[in-house]
Amino acid sequence: MVGALPDIIAERLAVVFCGINPGMAAAAAGRHFAGRGNRFWRAIHLAGFTPEEILPDNDRTILQYRCGLTTVVERPTARADQLSVQEFIAAAAHFERKIARYSPRFVGFLGKAAYSALSGQREIAWGSQPVALAGAVVWVLPNPSGRNRAFPLDQLVSAYRQLYLAAGLSQLPAQIAERMCGPCSERTRPRAGEFTWRVE
Repeated sequence: MVGALPDIIAERLAVVFCGINPGMAAAAAGRHFAGRGNRFWRAIHLAGFTPEEILPDNDRTILQYRCGLTTVVERPTARADQLSVQEFIAAAAHFERKIARYSPRFVGFLGKAAYSALSGQREIAWGSQPVALAGAVVWVLPNPSGRNRAFPLDQLVSAYRQLYLAAGLSQLPAQIAERMCGPCSERTRPRAGEFTWRVE
């Protein structure tokens, strides 16, 4: 049986990227975003978070760039739609405590599904959300899975670049980033507030 995938996290990071749950390939390998079609590592590199594309075998090096990795639900599945809403709800309190403990500045949800299930909101915009989570700014990003055909790589990079700018990271010179994903405007930080988890 494939086990849970350990978090890669530390205190007071700039961004913690939050996947829905581990894929089977990633969980079996013990490495984040190890699936052949997943575009996460390439997208964050081209968006400016890392100066080179990290290989899944070196996933822990993301901490060097003030970023971390976690998931909302620990159970691995072949597809995210194999999770139930009840699993998200059951994971909510633990996830909130985790964010409170490590105090990242931003939590970047990789896709709307997890954030929608946790918050109970159906209409969610991309990008910065109006309510904080345990003091962290919530940011919703497109899912980097290769199955997400609604977002080709250039659009994925552009969306991730918005978070890169908002977090104030500066791994790449501006002119290089401009060539890779085009000019991007910095997003404003939402006002702080208490995140209300969906409870049933």
